[in-house]
Order: sequence, then structure tokens, then C-alpha cells
Amino acid sequence: MMKFAQPTTTEEAFACLANDTWSLVSGGTDFYPTMGANPPSGNVLDLSQLKTLRTIYDDETHWHIGALATWTDVIHSPLPASFNALKLAAREVGSIQIQNRATVVGNICNASPAADGMPALLCVDTIVRVASASGTRDIPLKEFVTGNRQTTLSATEMVVDLLIPKASATGNSHFLKLGARKYLVISIAMVAARLAVDSKQCITDAALSVGSCSVVAQRLPILELQLIGNTLSADLADIVERHHVSGLTPIDDVRATADYRHEASAELLRRSIASLVSLS
Repeated sequence: MMKFAQPTTTEEAFACLANDTWSLVSGGTDFYPTMGANPPSGNVLDLSQLKTLRTIYDDETHWHIGALATWTDVIHSPLPASFNALKLAAREVGSIQIQNRATVVGNICNASPAADGMPALLCVDTIVRVASASGTRDIPLKEFVTGNRQTTLSATEMVVDLLIPKASATGNSHFLKLGARKYLVISIAMVAARLAVDSKQCITDAALSVGSCSVVAQRLPILELQLIGNTLSADLADIVERHHVSGLTPIDDVRATADYRHEASAELLRRSIASLVSLS
């Protein structure tokens, strides 16, 4: 028999997870549409009443995005410029109604190759904090999502927080998404870029990532290293070449061919870098 639970404390949630197998739901914007007209096939643990997890704040070393923080919460939070890519991605997540309900953590845990939040969060070295009745553990986001709809989360755990190191949350960032139409679309390709510069406009740190072009969104470390040490200039974006995205593994589907995705991701990277130069 299907069970439904709606805990009001994390301790209650951990107790449920320790004693049975559950489908975790926060905003429910992915969970319920995938069911169609069918009823839930298993136990549902609705986390939406864990109000203490709907937080965005900082401490001495990290920024924190709680597991129940919505995309609208991100948009309206006074975050530094390094989070601009995440704010831009937030505005691309469905309609305003979806943004009001869907959570950033839910987007990650759903682990779609086209998850809008992944590229921006990878660019600030996000850490995923998971917890259970046995304790907590911190997992780099790049290791947390392991494949299409696959994460390292065990059946007894839930994500409680995202931690962004302040050492990585520097500079300015940008996000671009390409789809078949302007809004309410699954991406063909998307990129996030973050550049930090010194007083002489020399790049001291660079982070670039691409989504929808591989099973899991990917950073581009070779291109990042080539950018560091350069001075911001009108032609900086020309550094991006096709070989920088050759390691991506896009698919052919109804939205685009793999070859088109390779070309599109390189062009989106150029445009994102050019936008950051123009904003400096």
C-alpha cells in the first residue's frame, strides 16, 4: 500500500528514510508531471513543510542555498555578481509559477542532462550536503550527479544544503541557453561562464561549463587555464575554438544534432565571455 508523509522537521524526515523506501518531493514540478494520469507507484515523502531548509545566507567561508529554496528565492536574494549566472538560469526554469515552486536542489537531484542550474553551480564549485539519521557528508556537485537521472544519494539520505565556497564565488558570471523558442523550452545547449579579474583587468580565475551536451554538465578546464592571465579585451572571446568543446558527448535528438550542439556550445561560450568583458 502506498504511503504519504509530510514531515515538519528533518528528524522526522530522517526517521522515515531510515525505515522505508521513498520518492522525495520538494516542489513537485518534475515529480507530478512525469506521472501523467497515473497514481504514485510507491511511497511519497513530501519535504515541502521543512521550512528551516528554505534559506539562502552566508557565513565566514560559504554561501548556503537550502534544500527548499526556490528559483524565485534565488532571483530575489542579494547574492554577489558571481551568482548572476544562477539568477539568469533561474529565469529560464519554466514559467514564473514554476519558478515560485521549483527548488534549486530538486533540479539537481532530478539529474537531467538539461538541468538549468547545473552549469552555473559548477562554475562556483558547489558542494552538496546530504544528511540522514547517521549524519552528514559533503559531496562536490561534479561528483554528486553521476549520470542521466542518477546521483550518489542513498535511499536513507536527503540533500539539506548547497555550499558555495566564497573563494570560488568571485568575479562576475553569465549564463546563456539555446532552445527552439525563447521560453518554456528544454535546452539544445547552455553555458555558464565566470571570470574574476584584478585591478589591471587581468583574469585571475575562470570557470566555464556546458550543459545539455553530455550526460552530465561539464567544466572546461583547458579553456579556463588558457583564459587565466589574459587581459579583458574586445577580442578575448576569440580564444574559444571548436577543440575546446570536443570532449563533450552530445546526442542527436529531435532538438538538434550532436554536431550542431558542438558548434552551438562554442558560440555560446564566446557570447558569454564577450558579455562579461562588456560588463567590466
